[in-house]
This record gives sequence, C-alpha cells and structure tokens, in this order.
Amino acid sequence: MGKRGPKPKFNDVACPNTKCSCYGVAGKGNVTSNGTSKIKSGERVRKFICSACGLVFCSRKNTVFYGLRTSPEKITLALDLSTKGLSVNKIAEVVKVCPVTVRKWTGKAAIHCEKVNESTLTGVETKKVEMDELWTFVEKKRCPRKTNMKMKEHGSG
Repeated sequence: MGKRGPKPKFNDVACPNTKCSCYGVAGKGNVTSNGTSKIKSGERVRKFICSACGLVFCSRKNTVFYGLRTSPEKITLALDLSTKGLSVNKIAEVVKVCPVTVRKWTGKAAIHCEKVNESTLTGVETKKVEMDELWTFVEKKRCPRKTNMKMKEHGSG
C-alpha cells in the first residue's frame, strides 16, 4: 500500500509471462497499476505489475502497437491504407512518416496477424480453398512472389 492507498486491481488484464502461475488468466486480482508512460505522440500508456511473478508490462503488450511510439490511430490508418492497395510511398506521404517506417509497421502487423491466426484458427476444417491471385511483396519488390491457385483440396499440395 502506497501513500495514497491501495492500487486499483485490473480484473480485465492478465499476466503475459508464460512462466507465471497466473499467465493468461484475468480476474485473479494479481495485476495492479504501475503508473503510466508518455509516448512520442503525447498519448499515455498504462503500465502494470503482476504480484505473482513481478513482471512489469504495459497495456500495449501482445498487440501490434507494442514497442512503437506512434499513436495507434496513425498506425491503424497506415495499415488500413495498405489493405486498400496504396503503395508504401503513398502511405508514407499520407501519414507523414518515412517509407521504411510504413514497411516496419506492416511487417509487424503481418507477424502479429500470423500469431493470432495460429492461436484462433486451430481445428478449423475446410474442404476447398479458392484463390484467384495472391501477391506477396517482400522488402519493396526486391523479392516478388506470385502464387496462382484455382481450386485446392484440403491437405493436397
């Protein structure tokens, strides 16, 4: 208990430490506020501490925004524009950042989406997959790869 009384418990936040006995379980009362920190955009990010393992983490942990000092609105706009087919240079021009930054954000978002898919799409059975054209660009057209598949049976190569 500090000078101003007990810290509030955050029952909707779970400890992200895989070695903690309270890992992934919200509502145990083990996570308390540990202040806030200000990022470059001026936004305040809440910090937490787990009383079970002592890990200090922030509200952006396990999100696509973790480790980035830009506002989520700006990053979300850039990612939204990338899904609309705008080039990296045009996106950078719109959100007023370097093209390298846009590539970093989209790469990080792709990795995060893959992790989400791995954890949520387990045990999903599909019979057929239909795709006209799938274009994947890696590192600004340096390594283009095109896959064209019509109908593919589940499990066949």
